[in-house]
Amino acid sequence: MTELVPGGNMPLPAGAVTVRVPGPFDVSALITDDGGKVRGDGDFVFYNQPSAPGARLDGDTLTVDPPRLRPGATRITVVVSPADPGTPLGRLPAPALHLSAPGGRQLARFAPPRPQQETVLLLAEIYRRGGTWKLRALGQGYADGLAGIARDFGVDVTDDPAQPAAPAPPTGRRWSLPNLSRGRSNAPVSHGHSAPPAPSSRSTPSASSGHPSPAADPDGFLRLINPARARAGSPPVALDSRLTSAARAHASAMAAAGQLGVEGRDGVSVYQRVTATGYTYLTIGEHLVSGPRTTAEFVDYCLRGEQTRRTLSDPAFTHAGLAYVADGRSGDTFWTALWARPLTPGDLDRTAAEVVDLTNRERAGAGLPPLATDPLLTRAAQAHSADMVARAFYSHTDPEGGQPWDRAARAGSRRRTIGENIACGQRSAAEVVEGWMNSPGHRANILKPDFTHIGIGFAGGGPSGTYWTQLFGA
Repeated sequence: MTELVPGGNMPLPAGAVTVRVPGPFDVSALITDDGGKVRGDGDFVFYNQPSAPGARLDGDTLTVDPPRLRPGATRITVVVSPADPGTPLGRLPAPALHLSAPGGRQLARFAPPRPQQETVLLLAEIYRRGGTWKLRALGQGYADGLAGIARDFGVDVTDDPAQPAAPAPPTGRRWSLPNLSRGRSNAPVSHGHSAPPAPSSRSTPSASSGHPSPAADPDGFLRLINPARARAGSPPVALDSRLTSAARAHASAMAAAGQLGVEGRDGVSVYQRVTATGYTYLTIGEHLVSGPRTTAEFVDYCLRGEQTRRTLSDPAFTHAGLAYVADGRSGDTFWTALWARPLTPGDLDRTAAEVVDLTNRERAGAGLPPLATDPLLTRAAQAHSADMVARAFYSHTDPEGGQPWDRAARAGSRRRTIGENIACGQRSAAEVVEGWMNSPGHRANILKPDFTHIGIGFAGGGPSGTYWTQLFGA
């Protein structure tokens, strides 16, 4: 079973799948086309209207059969709200989505960061990409109640005056994706595997950041954010024209689609747009927001939320880029702010050493000897992370069918037992090791007594940000 993080996605098997969200929640679904709008009120599946072509709601379980959806439907957005209207989700147990295949086989689980004052959560979306149906984890908080979110999807809603609506943000209705900045604390998508090896060889790509490219600041963004960073004890950031260019491209893609997302309708993620400009990053964060009318309103919004404020104030970032584009149809303004630190020549070795050190601390706490760094395992791990970024896949099995032990052997390793942990989306060595230790399968690899050596790889710029590989040998 796969553990998903916000922004993570996975292909779905043929046939109907079920999405279950247990707990004191109401599950709803909105059926839309690529434009993000319903065709009519019949495309809103909820407790008073529990079925539509291809979708059926039964209590806490939504069954979706994609080929049976109405003509033109390409997306089903799964929404959860408190069963008691108006209750902030932060007062309830954290919701968790369970995805099952036909026959009940568990496919995936998604537990987003705990919401705070939000009263609705866009939990996931089932969408068509080419001829394949996929599920993408979202975890987007929404403060304007179920009626507000339905209206934004084009549903005609009449409010029940007996049910008080949650207060909207002061500057109008907004959605945001602050937790996709990869500064989150939820468990990462990752896998653990062990098996015997076989032989061959592979090279490791090198990393280079290029030189910072200053950008003009016509909107006074730096004058607003750097004092806020100083108050948090963080150094100032400088605008970089490459980050600004990537932010503009992504804001334009969101405005064209009429909806927020880490991935545009063109299938390109915000992280891929950054690396396409020539900015190779060590760490990255972003704010994707709609609603603010001015730069001051946007910064004010980012400073009000705990997660958004943490990203804006993160001392790791040295550069930023900002862009906003209006959607001519709705009048909404879509904002993208990017925060990054460039990858310098010593960062690969430094970050890999930090992962090894944190891993060995966990082993020491369990009374196990430390793992020694193996240059051949390091070469194979770095090559796999770079390959996942370059070819936009996320798996222990590469597109040619190669497995961890195959990659280790191709790098020249003769170790008899090989294990691998992978993860994507984490912004630091500490965050990725913590995620692995919070997952039983990965923890078992880290604490396996038989392993004696380790290699670490990481690369940024894939659909989900930074991709990490931890390769063990004995």
